Amino acid sequence: MPIPTLKTILKHQNQCRVIGSRFKTSSVQYVASRFRDPTFEKLMDKYKNLLKVIAIQDLILANPTNNPPSVSLDFLSRLSQKLHLNRGAASFLRKYPHIFHIFYDPNKFQTFCRLTDAAMRVSRQEAEAINASLDVVVDRLVRLLSMSTTKSLPLRAVFKVWRELGLPDDFEDSIISRNSHIFKLVDAHEPNTHILMLTDEMRDKRFVACVENWRVMECCRENSAVDRTEIRYSFKHSYPPGMRLVRDFKAKVKEWQRLPYVGPYEEMGEKKRSKAGIMGLEKRAVAIVHEFLSLTVERMVEVEKISHFRKSLAIDLNIRDLFLDHPGMFYLSTKGKRHTVFLREGYERGCLIDPNPVYNARRKLLDLVVLGRHAMLINNESRKKTHCFS
Repeated sequence: MPIPTLKTILKHQNQCRVIGSRFKTSSVQYVASRFRDPTFEKLMDKYKNLLKVIAIQDLILANPTNNPPSVSLDFLSRLSQKLHLNRGAASFLRKYPHIFHIFYDPNKFQTFCRLTDAAMRVSRQEAEAINASLDVVVDRLVRLLSMSTTKSLPLRAVFKVWRELGLPDDFEDSIISRNSHIFKLVDAHEPNTHILMLTDEMRDKRFVACVENWRVMECCRENSAVDRTEIRYSFKHSYPPGMRLVRDFKAKVKEWQRLPYVGPYEEMGEKKRSKAGIMGLEKRAVAIVHEFLSLTVERMVEVEKISHFRKSLAIDLNIRDLFLDHPGMFYLSTKGKRHTVFLREGYERGCLIDPNPVYNARRKLLDLVVLGRHAMLINNESRKKTHCFS
C-alpha cells in the first residue's frame, strides 16, 4: 500500500490550512475541496472536447485505404459510448464543421466522415513537427528511462503516454529500432509483454533536472536577490489570484522547500521509514513527477497514465494526493470525467510559456474546436446577405 501523504485541505472560502493526520477525509472529499483555478478550468473545458476530436481523428487516419481517409457513421455510432459522445456520433460531428465533413457514398450506400482540408493541414503540421524533433524525442525517452530504478520501463506504460511525449505513432520502428545503440526491447515475465531498456553504454549517462536549471537561472538573473542557500532545494511555486494562504501553510511550504532530497536521476539508496525519511521520499516523488511533466509536450498528463509508472519510478505515495498537497506546483482538474494534472509553472493565462512546434500544431486543432459552428454560421449569414444584394 502507498504511504499516505499529509492531507492539505483547501477550503472553499479561498483559504488554505493543513489538517493533521487525526482528521479523516475520503479521497473524493479531498479532490472536491481543492482550490479551483478558473484559468485551468476554462482550458480543460476546451480540452475535454479536443480529446474526443483527437480520438475520432485517429480512427479516420487509421483508414488510409479509403481515399480520402474516412470512417462510416455507423462505425462511429457503435463507439459512441466508448468515445463519450453523449448525444451520439452524428450530433458531435456536426458541432465541428471546421474539422469533420459528413458525406454520403452512393457506391457503398453509407454515410461517411472525413477530415476537412483545414483539419488535414493541422494533422500534417503536427506530423512534420514530430518528425523534425526526433532528436528531442529520443532525449525525452532516454531521460524517462533514466529516472527508473532499473533504467527500464514496461513498453505498455510508454504506449500510454506516447502522445504526451511527442512520440511518432510508429515509435517502435522510427525511434526504438533505429536507435539500437540506445534502446533495446526484451521479453518480460508476462506473456505478450515487453520491457524497454537503455543499453549498457547509456545507463551511466548523467542528466540535469529541469528544476536544477531553474535554480541556476534564478541565481544568475541580473540584480538577483535570491539567497543560494534558500533556493538550493527549492521548486518554483505560484498560486492563482484569489487563493489566500494562511500563515501556517506558508510556514509548512517554506520548511518543505528547505528539505534536502535525492534528485530524479540519482540513486535513491535505502528507504527510511522515520518521519524525516517519509518527507524525503515525498520530496523525491515530487521531483520525479515534476521532471516527468517537464518532459511532456504540453506540460500536462492524465493522472491515471502517470500512475502506470509508479512502481518503475519507485514512487511509494498516492500520486493524486501528491499533486493536491502541492497546489503551488501542480493543478489537478477533474473536467471531462478524467483527472488531469498541469505543471503550473509551464503556463501563463492558459498558454504554454515556452511553446514547441508540436504544441503549436495541436493548439491550432484546439482553435478549430473552440470555433465550433460559430464561424460557419456567420459565413452562411454573409452568403445569404450577399445573395440578397446581388
